[in-house]
Amino acid sequence: MVRIRLKRMGRTHRPFYRISVMDGRKARDGRSIEDIGYYDPMVADKSQRVSLKLDRLEHWLGVGAQPTDKVAVLIKKVKNNKWTAGGSAPALTAPKQPEPVAAPPADDAAAEGAEAPAAEGGEEAAAE
Repeated sequence: MVRIRLKRMGRTHRPFYRISVMDGRKARDGRSIEDIGYYDPMVADKSQRVSLKLDRLEHWLGVGAQPTDKVAVLIKKVKNNKWTAGGSAPALTAPKQPEPVAAPPADDAAAEGAEAPAAEGGEEAAAE
């Protein structure tokens, strides 16, 4: 059975996947029949994470290749949002804006009270 599935590339803690057409009996990272795209989950812009050759994808689906669950989700997202057709999809989640940090209010009475003990301590030290 021919499957369309993810083939893991990249390094530790930095995954990168090729979307490959493979014999279902081969190992996950084994020899593929054809690479028809890639999936990079670490890219910040979500519309740039997946790239597919849609003509080759339609060919393989037409001859009976079965996509895995994850690849089926990626195909659906690409087709619905048309990421590869020149349009860019909006980010799925809006970036959070940092909250402004308010400065503590300056209290004149507290500042004067802090100077007074220092002045008294200085006079006592001078008297001794």
